[in-house]
Amino acid sequence: MNPAPLIALVGNPNAGKSALFNALTGARQKVGNYPGVTVERKSGRLTLPDGRPAELVDLPGAYSLEPSSPDEAVTRDVVLGRQAGERRPDALVVVLDAGNLPNHLRFAMQLVALGLPTVIALNMVDLAERDGLTLDAEVLAQELGVPVVPTVAVRRRGLDALTEALTDAVKRKPEPARDTDPLPQLQKQARKLAAAAVLSETPARRWNHALDSVALHPVAGPAILLALLFVMFQAVFSWSEAPIGWIEGAFAGASEWIAGTLADNLLRSLLVDGVLAGVGAVVVFLPQILILFAFILVLEATGYMVRAAFLMDRIMARAGLSGRAFIPLLSSFACAVPGIMATRTIDDEKDRLTTILIAPLMTCSARLPVYTIIIGAFIPDREVALLVGLQGLVLFALYILGILGAFVAALLLRRTITKGTSSGFMLEMPRYQWPRPRDLLIGLWQRAAIFLKRAGTIIAVTTIVLWALLSFPKPPEGSPVSQVDYSVAGRIANGIEVAVAPIGFNRDIALALIPAMAAREVAVAAIGTVYAVEDSEDSQGQQTIRDNLRTRWSLPTALAFLMWFVFAPQCISTIAVARRETNGWRWPLFMVGYLFAAAYIAAGLTYWSARALGL
Repeated sequence: MNPAPLIALVGNPNAGKSALFNALTGARQKVGNYPGVTVERKSGRLTLPDGRPAELVDLPGAYSLEPSSPDEAVTRDVVLGRQAGERRPDALVVVLDAGNLPNHLRFAMQLVALGLPTVIALNMVDLAERDGLTLDAEVLAQELGVPVVPTVAVRRRGLDALTEALTDAVKRKPEPARDTDPLPQLQKQARKLAAAAVLSETPARRWNHALDSVALHPVAGPAILLALLFVMFQAVFSWSEAPIGWIEGAFAGASEWIAGTLADNLLRSLLVDGVLAGVGAVVVFLPQILILFAFILVLEATGYMVRAAFLMDRIMARAGLSGRAFIPLLSSFACAVPGIMATRTIDDEKDRLTTILIAPLMTCSARLPVYTIIIGAFIPDREVALLVGLQGLVLFALYILGILGAFVAALLLRRTITKGTSSGFMLEMPRYQWPRPRDLLIGLWQRAAIFLKRAGTIIAVTTIVLWALLSFPKPPEGSPVSQVDYSVAGRIANGIEVAVAPIGFNRDIALALIPAMAAREVAVAAIGTVYAVEDSEDSQGQQTIRDNLRTRWSLPTALAFLMWFVFAPQCISTIAVARRETNGWRWPLFMVGYLFAAAYIAAGLTYWSARALGL
């Protein structure tokens, strides 16, 4: 007796396969695993209109027959008859999202070329029509050479016509497989076929496609992305001047009030030189951080950020990175901790490890205070072109340098200790839309709360400890040794200075490097506290710190300091989460080691090059 026909349900993720499977099989389902793998196997019984039973198997979602995950590998092996313990399907039901045909048709064309009897389920046509898109199923059927049935699985629409088409399909014999074009050519054919099947669409959808034709263009697209990033970093300086002045004024007023209220004692020194000078030196950068995140939130809300990921995929592949690494690396611009945790979406272990190891090279928001205080002190505030400020240009260059450093590190890692092949990825392109002001305000409020919480906890505690180490012991009356040099912290810094002097670092920098491991912003707080303790008569603010920097540091030292922070390891939290995600200390220690080495070499090369150029 011949076994019941085996029909496989295939399609991209989020095409509605599971809903269609449930609608066709009801409660007659079995769930298990495929032999030899942990991928789930769902099968059910289906009665065809002619009374014959059939077995329906719901294959894992896939984007192509070139797998980049275990799920996609199982789907490929089943449809090709290579899966152990699984016979090849007698027919295929290819499920397409009617509202996203350009992406879904590519996989469908690969499947049709296999020669198996195939029926296309054009699913979710109701949602496509709601969004203003009406499709001609007959055009698709003629071009693909297989039946195309419009369906709405969740409402059981089109199921009778689908099962009728399946009854005819299982009677047919397989045809010889045909060769298909490479994936890029298939994608172009899919877009052309999807356009031919459109009966009508709203102006909004046409505008969406028109914008994508520019935003995703191989030349114009990257140029637009770079221009947006450039404007963002220009805005970080030009738009933040007024609010920074307000915050500085508030801290200066608080310092003056405390100094006029309390006697000259340790408590006043703690509050003025420790808490306000240290924490205030960091809090003043809140406007710049909020401007940076406002741009990021707007790009995400409009749907552009996914386009940026698509544009970066080709570039990342040249460095041996998976396209799936883009989102974790993008998250690392806010903070490397969630960025490293987001690598869980990367299936290939070597791809994931590489992404973890280079995530700290993405310039997190905690580095912004360090960059802006040094740039503000040493880079002139002038225009180099119309509406192009030199300070914003330098900040933009530092971010680009971090990205380039990450790509070089990835390239070296993928050719040595994490050697392997990179895999591409598919993205669902959301519609362009105006961002909701309420959502933007909530996002900015959350970022401000996180930043201020760090300022009130980690940074405050670190600066208080640093103030104590700078304030004791006191030098003897009349001693020519300054308070900082005589203190515990000063003696420690003088010892560290021996190691960092070859790359142009002075005592002040040596003193800031250790507490900066708690949080990168603490480097600024530490410098502010040092100058407050050493010259308590001066009012402490961003301008005072900049004046001290210009007096005490040379330009080569300042440039070397910037280069150090481009490459140096991030905070202890980053190292801890890397240890958790890699299940041991081997890779976090390797990460810290190679980043410190890169920072030391980059800072040294910058310092001595600047000296040689007479800067």
